[in-house]
Amino acid sequence: MSLSRDVKDRATELLSALYGCEAAQDTLTALEGLLAEDEIPSAKTRTWPALSERDALLITYGNTFSAPGEPPLGTLLRFLKTHVGDAISLVHLLPIFPYSSDDGFSVVNYLEVSPELGGWEDVAKIGEQYGLTLDLVLNHCSRSHLWFQDYIRGEAPGRDYFVEADPADPRLALVTRPRNSPLLTPVEVRDQGSRWVWTTFSADQVDLDFANPAVLLEYVRILLTYIRRGARVVRLDAVAYLWKTLGTPCINLPETHAVVKCLRLIVDAAVPGTLLLTETNVPQVENLSYFGEGNEAHLIYQFSLAPLLLYALTLGRTAALQTWAAELPPPPVGGGYVNFTASHDGVGLRPLEGLVSEADRDALLRRMRERGGYVSMRRLPDGRDAPYELNISYFTALGGDDGEAAQLARFLLAQTVALSLQGVPALYVQSLIATESDLLGVERSGQTRAINRRRWDYGELNALLAREGSVQIRCLNEIVRRLTLRRAHRAFHPEAGQRVLDTEDGIFAVLRTPRAEPGSQAVPVLCLFNFTPETREADVAPLCGGEGRQSLVDVIGNRRIACPRGLIRLPAYAALWLKAV
Repeated sequence: MSLSRDVKDRATELLSALYGCEAAQDTLTALEGLLAEDEIPSAKTRTWPALSERDALLITYGNTFSAPGEPPLGTLLRFLKTHVGDAISLVHLLPIFPYSSDDGFSVVNYLEVSPELGGWEDVAKIGEQYGLTLDLVLNHCSRSHLWFQDYIRGEAPGRDYFVEADPADPRLALVTRPRNSPLLTPVEVRDQGSRWVWTTFSADQVDLDFANPAVLLEYVRILLTYIRRGARVVRLDAVAYLWKTLGTPCINLPETHAVVKCLRLIVDAAVPGTLLLTETNVPQVENLSYFGEGNEAHLIYQFSLAPLLLYALTLGRTAALQTWAAELPPPPVGGGYVNFTASHDGVGLRPLEGLVSEADRDALLRRMRERGGYVSMRRLPDGRDAPYELNISYFTALGGDDGEAAQLARFLLAQTVALSLQGVPALYVQSLIATESDLLGVERSGQTRAINRRRWDYGELNALLAREGSVQIRCLNEIVRRLTLRRAHRAFHPEAGQRVLDTEDGIFAVLRTPRAEPGSQAVPVLCLFNFTPETREADVAPLCGGEGRQSLVDVIGNRRIACPRGLIRLPAYAALWLKAV
């Protein structure tokens, strides 16, 4: 396929800013060659529909479930068909490629499926049932990747693909760190001796040099391969750290945004409706910047939601959650938020910056440590360490002394908030089945992130799901039921209106209003939550008080609820979706 004149002009402008005019023309020619290299399904043969209230995403490793004589990707599909069905529409397969560390995020080969998981044919079978989300791990690759082996040998092309720096350079102190491990790692290079390479995340994850246009072209080739393999969404892992310029924090740089804009142009041209999702675990304002002016990411994560929900449910205070949600701008046309509570990573703490005080954050972390959680640290420019990420199962994090029923109620409340807010909900597979913290996994691996990455024997899990009244089957059935209910209400369309109501602390209320369409009635839904262990009263006048109605229907509970004087009684940890009748 060929690029339109408008796309060429915009790409030339971006590439010129990155590489200069002459290199920009050469890079653009190479990009067009990549697009023409193999046939990519065009808008005539494949277009993805716009996201709607019927969409929800499941996040999972390819080997979360295992069964004898079956590739783990096949077992995953069996779990989805048996227990989830069409309650979700998208499956995010965390890196499925050969790797050397970090559970897949230290990629050895971007174009092959790890034989331990299955093959591309198993990925295709999942793609026949669900929209695929695949990871593009583009900030770094494994030390075992052929590119880095080229670098060590001083051979093309990899010898020019990595970032070197002098550890004595004082400008390195300005670099924003997501870890407290060394920023640079020494390696022996043939005929050159010891060199120091940039390793943002670990010594086994070596950062690529996107100031070399050949590196950009390598990742465009990989991106197009994923699109050809059926990816509806491509997640850009750790993209905020992509560009390095000494003397700057080396995070969220203008050049990084320019690279994202280039990838957006290519994706929109290749298969319209394919979406880019940026993974930027940073404070809110920086996170929002990856929408650009509607010309960067199609989707961004709501990283502040998970820690805010933990904070609100642990301390019974919703003021910070309410303020954050009320101030959240609507996404640009064609863009959207991804709302989640848990993932393969821990709960990010940087997205709490500016939303709660350090004292309240530390109070939350003390409670989480009491429940067996770990807190990983990052290195500040002054050499001190600061909390970066909380590692704990989200279900365990919401435990307490009041029993399993209350724990499950809190957990379901948190998941239902994520289902209610403007955007697309994303659920981690471990959350579907109320997985507790995997302390044995931490002990075996020595990695605190393993606490929320349990690998299940499928026979063991099925036994739990077959046990009447088990917390696993109660959690799974209820989340699937709420996802199914959500699909039937246009008020949960990603572009439906959202108004956060002013409520007493401990109560959270969001009014979702669908767009009016000819021939259909726009039925608002009031999402109402009690974050406290006491019965509370809440004002529901936005739905019934103004029109004199005396009752509402709770969609989740499938019951009428009286609201005399426009008030409603909310049991402890209640989660309601209310509509007028």
